[in-house]
Amino acid sequence: MAAARAGAVWLEIAPSGSKCVSEEIQSNVVVIGDYSVLYEHHHAHPNVSVKVTSPFGDIMHKKEKVSMDQFAFTTAEAGNYLACFWIDGDDRGLVVKLNLDWKIGIAAKDWDSVAKKEKIEGVELELLKLEMAAQSIHENLLLLKSKEANMRDVSEKTNARVTWLSMLSLSVCIAVSVLQLWHLQQYFRKKKLI
Repeated sequence: MAAARAGAVWLEIAPSGSKCVSEEIQSNVVVIGDYSVLYEHHHAHPNVSVKVTSPFGDIMHKKEKVSMDQFAFTTAEAGNYLACFWIDGDDRGLVVKLNLDWKIGIAAKDWDSVAKKEKIEGVELELLKLEMAAQSIHENLLLLKSKEANMRDVSEKTNARVTWLSMLSLSVCIAVSVLQLWHLQQYFRKKKLI
């Protein structure tokens, strides 16, 4: 499970381009994203299209010509999830501003429904939130520990390979030097210089 991360960003989408936001998320994490177009002109109500893809290119959410919507899914694999927005059709001449509220993990949890279901309120609810946050932090620390161990293993293997290559290179240099000396001795004996 990922730590509680929630972030709202404002994107400015150019008429001929697209804007993408990515987030590295672990597997089995709930993701909720709310997005809406911010209207600056009263006569224009621009629409955008959106596509959210997984690290392996699977489409998690796709909508065309909307001014506001929401996506929600549970991640199947760990990696970078990408949300791309672009302007469609008649609105292509406008610069569109979009608000994206991206919530991950316990930040995406509906605490009101949890409180009603568990019949808790106030301090108990806050303690439950803190317990979930502590559990999420603990799982993230275990994940970071695992990643650090993998990086250390890779570093040690690379170090061993570099050492082996250095020894091989040194051996080849010594062998070539010995062969050169032997060849020069043979050459000078043949010319009767020694």
